[in-house]
Amino acid sequence: MAADLSARAGGICEFCASSDGLGPAIMPPGVDLLLCSACREAEGSDPHWRCLEGAAWSETPEVQAAAALKLDTLAEPWAAEAREAMVLSDAAAALLETAPATLEHRDSNGALLAQGDTVVLIKDLPVKGAGFTAKRGTAVRGISLVPDNPAHIEGRVEGQRIVILTEFVKKR
Repeated sequence: MAADLSARAGGICEFCASSDGLGPAIMPPGVDLLLCSACREAEGSDPHWRCLEGAAWSETPEVQAAAALKLDTLAEPWAAEAREAMVLSDAAAALLETAPATLEHRDSNGALLAQGDTVVLIKDLPVKGAGFTAKRGTAVRGISLVPDNPAHIEGRVEGQRIVILTEFVKKR
């Protein structure tokens, strides 16, 4: 399969055209892509995602569909503009129709959470493996939504990136 991906991609990352650290990755809507290590590891609103502006015009339907879905998750004005400007091929549109519905992340009060929001912890939370307790009232800025689990968000507390249950936060 990796050989097929490499042949389709021409030996470069299908998002950013880099040739560093290439490897297969499964991206929503469940398509296999050949991505560089930077694209596989980038999180949230990482500036590296600007490469999606070019990937949006790919002739490969799988790349186009994956770029569209990734752009939808980014809370950046440029990402919204790039997504609106996309002209999807029929095959890419069909892939997007088969994509699972977007999950809604809601805080303890039922408020809808979005990528990049600030939340406040409503109870002391012991952080497993880090050896500290995240205190009630701590603001967590620039959260990331866990795409496959609406009960989890990610954020930085005391310099550590942690997973937080949405039932223990309220939107600020």
